[in-house]
Amino acid sequence: MSMTQDQLKQAVAKAAADYIVANIPAGSIIGVGTGSTANCFIDELARIKDRVAATVASSEATKKRLEGHGIKVLDLNDVSAMPVYVDGADEITAKLEMVKGGGGALTREKIVAAVADKFICVCDASKLVNVLGKFPLPVEVIPMAQAYVAREIAKLGGQPKLREGFVTDNGNLILDVHGWQIADPAGLETTLNGIVGVVTNGLFARRGADLLLLATPEGVQQLTK
Repeated sequence: MSMTQDQLKQAVAKAAADYIVANIPAGSIIGVGTGSTANCFIDELARIKDRVAATVASSEATKKRLEGHGIKVLDLNDVSAMPVYVDGADEITAKLEMVKGGGGALTREKIVAAVADKFICVCDASKLVNVLGKFPLPVEVIPMAQAYVAREIAKLGGQPKLREGFVTDNGNLILDVHGWQIADPAGLETTLNGIVGVVTNGLFARRGADLLLLATPEGVQQLTK
């Protein structure tokens, strides 16, 4: 039986909730990502919310959805330890390097992921790629630096395009960079973050995922580095 993308997302979200029940101590704080698969995970988290002390949200949209389920959401500045962060990806390699930020929450996602001990990526098999870059790479920029950053990215061989009519939760803009085949994700992540005016970029390679839960029609597979 073939599964729709929605069914795959639901299956992998359930697998993530089951993983948390089996491996994360009750009463922990859980970091929660942003996007359609993360939304499925939030709905699954509602099932086990009595085991979760609180959550940290990587976007205003996620915060709203968690609170809608009656799940407590904390400010990250009030959290010193968090065992796990669960989020989707737009692309991921077998080395668990990712491109994220299709939903525009990349900076907050990266900050929450940095605090977590373990990053669990949840996605369906269509997101697993050999080389990152087919999905345009989001780069969050301070508005006054948008044109300068675009020129610098063009020098690196990318084709930046302003995400029209979009402002991040932090009040910034996003350049989506097309035309790259990213052979050295960690190197490019560092280079882009070194451009003045860049807040951060959607490469999660220096801090990739620790565990990938990958939904396939045959079931959910676990991949580690």
